[in-house]
Amino acid sequence: MLDEFIKSALTEDIQDGDHSSIACVPIAAQSKAVLLIKETGVLAGMKVAHRICELYDPQLKMTPLLQDGDRVTVGQIAFVLEGSARSILAVERLLLNCMQHMSGVATKTAHYVSLIAGTNCTLLDTRKTTPGMRLLDKYAVKIGGGSNHRFGLYDMIMLKDNHIDYAGGLSAALERTHAYLQDQKLKLKVEVEVRSMDELKALLSLNQQFDRIMLDNFTPDELRLALRIIPSTLETEASGGITEQTIRAYAETGVQYISVGALTHSVKALDMSLKAQL
Repeated sequence: MLDEFIKSALTEDIQDGDHSSIACVPIAAQSKAVLLIKETGVLAGMKVAHRICELYDPQLKMTPLLQDGDRVTVGQIAFVLEGSARSILAVERLLLNCMQHMSGVATKTAHYVSLIAGTNCTLLDTRKTTPGMRLLDKYAVKIGGGSNHRFGLYDMIMLKDNHIDYAGGLSAALERTHAYLQDQKLKLKVEVEVRSMDELKALLSLNQQFDRIMLDNFTPDELRLALRIIPSTLETEASGGITEQTIRAYAETGVQYISVGALTHSVKALDMSLKAQL
């Protein structure tokens, strides 16, 4: 998946040639560049950068000075890149786009993780990712100290409000889900979303098996009340509108997981640049 992403991104950027470089840089020119950190944060994307170089020009030599997960400050050098000057220029923008974005995700994730330190709560990402870049987004979350929720629609069953409404209600949705899993011989976790105490009570009253309850848009006080009636055999997850100002209050309720879409869908890239060394 990573290789397909890189090849597609290079094709998108280069098409029939990097004419700026071809026009003025001699084909035999060899050069060096460094990745300069220009903002404090958590570094992510080093392995991705290495693979970009490897796929575009195997003769490019990347020497890492830092690694994914390192806390970085202004002025540090993440790696040295040596080889064809034209190749360095060709991969420059893709390298920076990936590493700046991934480092932004990792930095934000690390901040949120620090806000719930000392609780037994695990921070999760969501599917609210940049199309085509989910692998990078979710990898960056892990680098930042968070955990991944399901990767896509194929590796977990999540019955949300629209699924339940289209299926004809909670009971029908769960009955059909279990029949499907049995028929297809699939072993997937089942998570069910509830939006109120009434929906939670209705779900718990059913004689149906599932693994996790997502409590959507509950306040911390409502969440505490909900957790009192949820059996300890079920996993619990809070989601919906949770911010850095409120996440600690949610984590202290005792909920096991908190999912935050903002880790990936509205992140600020970490500033860095690839600087030529003469």
